[in-house]
Amino acid sequence: MQDKIEVFGKGSLIQQGKSNDRVYLMKMEKDDFPVIIEYMQELAKKKSYSKLFCKVPSWAVPAFVAEEFITEAYIPGFYRRQVDVFFLSKFLTSRRLVHHEHKKISELTHLLISLPGIKKPMQLKDDYCLKLLTPERAEEISELYKRIFDSYPFPVHDAEYIRNTMRKHIQYYGIEKDKRLVALASAEIDPKGENAEMTDFATLTEYRKNNLSLILLEEMERNMKNQGIQTLYTIARLNSPAMNKTFLKLNYKYGGILINNTNISGKIESMIVYYKHI
Repeated sequence: MQDKIEVFGKGSLIQQGKSNDRVYLMKMEKDDFPVIIEYMQELAKKKSYSKLFCKVPSWAVPAFVAEEFITEAYIPGFYRRQVDVFFLSKFLTSRRLVHHEHKKISELTHLLISLPGIKKPMQLKDDYCLKLLTPERAEEISELYKRIFDSYPFPVHDAEYIRNTMRKHIQYYGIEKDKRLVALASAEIDPKGENAEMTDFATLTEYRKNNLSLILLEEMERNMKNQGIQTLYTIARLNSPAMNKTFLKLNYKYGGILINNTNISGKIESMIVYYKHI
């Protein structure tokens, strides 16, 4: 059962449901502040969710902190390189706050300290083709995501969802081999805030170790810069060393850890925030 995305008030976006067992404030309009805080807390109480997770501009942080939200991650200059963003959470059960990923965090620390960035762009092999995907490919996109992820925080398994997001604010990029889609990623764009989330990376198992995610990320970066985007970010799985390495190799900076935040591949996992100004 996929979580639902709803519009609140003057245009704020909230995702909520039992799949991620949380309320997620994805985007907050200024006119909805501060009443949206009470609304989310009442919603979480009514539905017995175990976490509130919010992405809010710096000017709103004190009001959330007054309601016992804590900072899990932070990106400076997120909106138009002028206003910072904070990822704030409120844990409603002790179980949701406790995590057992100490070894993974230790491995991440080692990566942050030691992994060098790449010095020149990666090259795609001649028998591969990278392209911006159109709505006609939505069925192929959703089928690839079904093969990779048992569960996902957004309904990427649904071709109609893919088509709808393409019409609005998400660009999907794919790599083909012999006209078969073998790797995917997307850029979720906020033109007004001049930022974009680099997300939804997936590569078929037999095509891994070819740096396809890295090549996709480089291509998306070039396209975002051409579209006037200034800040890129991602929310990557702590349990995916390959994705952490991909962003670190392209000199993304560490923004924080989101504990027990996202239902992906069958269970709720902790996530890492990375960002980069371009």
